[in-house]
Parts: sequence; structure tokens; C-alpha cells
Amino acid sequence: MSQEGETPEPEAPAVILPPGFLKNPVHLLAFGFGSGATARAPGTWGSLAAIPLWYGFVWLPPVGYWLVVLAAFIAGIWLCGKTAEDLKVHDHGGIVWDEFVGMWIALGLFPDTIYGVLGAFALFRLFDIAKPWPISWLDQHLPGGLGIMVDDVIAGLMALICLWAVDVWLVPVMV
Repeated sequence: MSQEGETPEPEAPAVILPPGFLKNPVHLLAFGFGSGATARAPGTWGSLAAIPLWYGFVWLPPVGYWLVVLAAFIAGIWLCGKTAEDLKVHDHGGIVWDEFVGMWIALGLFPDTIYGVLGAFALFRLFDIAKPWPISWLDQHLPGGLGIMVDDVIAGLMALICLWAVDVWLVPVMV
């Protein structure tokens, strides 16, 4: 801690992306088409960037929707693991493909109003940031791409369960 008049201690340097890093399609996907490359709140920006893509497949029947989410999860294990390995950082904040998949899970009830989408976003970010058990345990104990992906999948499931509970118990009462 510095005293008045002294130069403040520098913060730990952020991991700088190598030149041309996002030209690699694997890294571009892992960084959510660049949405994770922001200096502040990359997870939030990645979660927001997932919503327009969600509109591209939300129209699918439920089985098709969940197959897309499952395929994105499986691909994400490799994408995120490879990108983390190349950066030599376990879970770089800019890797947001896991936020994409977590958001798509949270949006799995196919909310048909902006309030549903905003609720899914808010709940997903709450669980992703707060990391209640078992998210925190999984985040600390699972290695590689699986570890990067699973905590956001669980956060998405928790958000989905909350939205389902609101839909079942609160919305009918409010109508």
C-alpha cells in the first residue's frame, strides 16, 4: 500500500494477446468472435454476444436446440482448452465460449419476451460471477477445457432452473 505522495504499486500485468492471435479461427471462437478481448468485463460482453447467435437457432424444435447446445459444449472443451494452452493461462478471462454455452442453456426455456432474455442474462451472470457451490468447486478442480466449460454450464443450469421456477410459480400468480 502506498502512502500519500508515493507512486502507487503497479497492478499485475494482464496477459497480452500475441499479435494476430484472433486470426486463428480456434482462438477467435474461444474469444467469442472477439467479444472476450475487451479490457473490462469480458464475461459480460461474451454473454451479451451470445444472444444474437441464440436468435439464429432458437427456432429449432427443442431436441434440435439442445443438440446445438451439446455440440457447442463438446466443441468448447477443445476450443477453450487449446486456447488456454496456447496462451499458457488456465482460464484467461477473454475465453468466453463457455459464456456463450452457459447463456444458451439459461435461454433454454425459449423466452419469448425481452424480459425473459434479460432475466436469463441477469441470472446467468449472477451465478457465473458469484460461483456458488458446486460451481466454485468445479471451477477449482476440473482441468483444461472441461474445467473452463463446466462451471458456466452449471451457472446456466442454475439460471434455467430459477427461470423455470419463476415461470411455474410466480408468473401464473401475477397474471
